[in-house]
Amino acid sequence: MRWISKPANAPKARMLAVELGDLNLKVAPATLPVLADLLVRRGIEEPEPAARFLSPQLSHLHDPLQMSGMKSALDRLEAAVERKEKVLIYGDYDVDGTSAIVILKTAIELSGGTADFHVPHRIREGYGMRDEVIERAAAEGVRLIISVDTGIRAFAAADTARRTGVDLIVTDHHLPGHDGVPQALAVVNPNQEGCDYPCKYLCGAGVAFKLAQGLMQRRLDAKDQSRLLMSFMKVVAIATIADAVPLLGENRVFAKLGLEGLRRPVNAGLKALLEVAKLGDGRALTATEVAFRIAPRLNAAGRMDVARDVVDLFSVKDMDRARDIAGRLDQLNAERQDEERRIMENIERRLEEEPALREAYCVVVDGDGWHRGVIGITATRVVERYGRPTLVISREGEESHGSGRSLPAFHLLNALESCPELFSRYGGHAHAVGFTLPSGNVQKLREHLDTYARARLTLADLEPQLEFDRELPLDKVTPELHRALSLLEPFGMDNPEPVFTARSVRLMTPPQAVKDKHVRLRVAPAPGRQGAGGAPALLTPRCHPDSAAIPKRRTEEGIAIEAAEEPGSTANSSWRSNITFKAMGWGLKESCDQLQLLAGDRLDIAYTLGMNDHPEFGGLELTLRDVRRSS
Repeated sequence: MRWISKPANAPKARMLAVELGDLNLKVAPATLPVLADLLVRRGIEEPEPAARFLSPQLSHLHDPLQMSGMKSALDRLEAAVERKEKVLIYGDYDVDGTSAIVILKTAIELSGGTADFHVPHRIREGYGMRDEVIERAAAEGVRLIISVDTGIRAFAAADTARRTGVDLIVTDHHLPGHDGVPQALAVVNPNQEGCDYPCKYLCGAGVAFKLAQGLMQRRLDAKDQSRLLMSFMKVVAIATIADAVPLLGENRVFAKLGLEGLRRPVNAGLKALLEVAKLGDGRALTATEVAFRIAPRLNAAGRMDVARDVVDLFSVKDMDRARDIAGRLDQLNAERQDEERRIMENIERRLEEEPALREAYCVVVDGDGWHRGVIGITATRVVERYGRPTLVISREGEESHGSGRSLPAFHLLNALESCPELFSRYGGHAHAVGFTLPSGNVQKLREHLDTYARARLTLADLEPQLEFDRELPLDKVTPELHRALSLLEPFGMDNPEPVFTARSVRLMTPPQAVKDKHVRLRVAPAPGRQGAGGAPALLTPRCHPDSAAIPKRRTEEGIAIEAAEEPGSTANSSWRSNITFKAMGWGLKESCDQLQLLAGDRLDIAYTLGMNDHPEFGGLELTLRDVRRSS
């Protein structure tokens, strides 16, 4: 695996470190240089953007009217509320689409309106808006349909709406096609041509949130607006994290405030969901917990059964009923995991037996009757394991359904748009796509995409690589630094958890295997950095002496620095240079076995920094991203 350092700008980082000292961040001054360096490597070089990034506020939300089509959409929606028209919200079956329904439906009802919803069945209806649903709604007297997380390529549906006398408002975040946008009453999508909205990477629920925000600004007083926006923030945070959109700009406001709000859920469905995921302990959740423990349970409804269960979960008031729904989602998620495991085993067998498939620059793998609800997440697993753009296809007689995931270097939607004649329908974005095609076209697609990918990817693009932020010797790792790094949370797309490297660290004990695939190490600072006593002591950070008791000096800038950090200081025998760290390597057992590691070996490690809150075994911990012998 190649290690690649993110670009640095030392002068900018030094300047920003001084300016951060004026922001009252409530972190140790000695941690500011590292914090500033990480911000600069993320493209944040000035104090005002840094302050907004480190401390998102509700006031940082943009005016919804900055989004093209929003005024027309709000005018029509408000008229429907005034006239007591029934509004139909047409969503999608994933967590983004169902969350968008919950947000918009609730906002309409709180503003005095009436709203119903339709979530398509993944197997029977598939993705996108169907003519028959619009025709049925029109026959029942519906005169306004609002799509959420879908519709940007629904040209036929827009024609059907006009023909049946229904006004259609499209709200979506997916990329429009070459033919522009549908002829709807209004199209609200930050990615449509001519839209200057500042945050281009909202998820579907994020766009629905902006429509809800605009409606409430018109219909509710300021006090209720703020309270309800903070309530919706919890749901839009889950959708934003689950949909893997960049956690920057307005998305960062959603994620940061929403995760904090999940500490104190009021909604019965949210409470039950946190209970079944074993997360209801009163602390702020991390984006990782949402992505791997909350989102899969919500997605399981649409993948394995009927997605309206998610809307019902957030709508019920009775706690027992909420627990019943959450328990069903938990069971569906277990079934999804079993099906995913079965498909993945089949794919791994195919890749082992077929060298041409394994060596393709874009993997296209198909199977009879694979569950359509899990092929997308299975494609993600193949990309993670084999480092190739991947399309996983379920054959169902003469028709096949597929889902694809990609690498940063390969725009997957562009790849599909290079052969539109092969598909019955398709859509998505750079990193994820969904499609339907005749089964007879699967081999043609496989051959075309391999040729297409070979013309655009190099072997270096396919080689596993690890991008790290900076070198951080272990004797510089402190609880104070961990607290400072927590200001960068939540981590996710385009704001990854900082990865550090430490060179020539000492392995203190033989590696300990954990469940066949993982490994636990205990490591110490590089030789030459230990205290006067020689070998590092076995300590945990929670046992460290109070940092206030450690001798300090003042720099000319007035920043306190521990005496132990002064070159030649006798305080170099402090606990910092005498500590060992627990280091967990998830999935790294095979790599460590190949290195044949023994106690006393010198290693280079790439790691992230975390805190274990266990009352007896807690303290700072390292999570290893890669390990190699020191040269």
